[in-house]
Amino acid sequence: MKGDPKLIECLNGLLASELTAINQYMVEAEMCENWGLAKLGDMEQKRAITEMKHAETLIGRILFLEGLPIVSKLNDIHIGAEVPQQFTNDLAAEMTAVRGYNAGIELCVKLGDNATKEILEGILKDEDAHVDQIEEQMDRVKKMGLQVYLGTQM
Repeated sequence: MKGDPKLIECLNGLLASELTAINQYMVEAEMCENWGLAKLGDMEQKRAITEMKHAETLIGRILFLEGLPIVSKLNDIHIGAEVPQQFTNDLAAEMTAVRGYNAGIELCVKLGDNATKEILEGILKDEDAHVDQIEEQMDRVKKMGLQVYLGTQM
């Protein structure tokens, strides 16, 4: 099924965001593991795996629409040197993704592509959950203090 070029371009933009997030989260997961923060590292790794599944879904949809998935393009990756900066960077990445998926859904509505719209809505739910998870961790740091919070992540 031949897809609209604007939609394929949009999907490739979303794919770039997902591929960027995978790299960012995997590096942060390894940093946390190296710092002895196994719980936090595991959380980051699980988020990266979810993003991998999103990338796989987007690649499949692009191919279905007879487009060419662009996997060589990444957005800027922002790795924080400390946990609070990682949270800030991760939240910014997720908020960018949420905006991108909302725009993609709007485009699907405009083009009458309900199947792609449903796919993007499913991914958007995961991205919203990521935002919630990161904001929850930031709130814990604020309430507990960084050192106590980090102690709970060992």
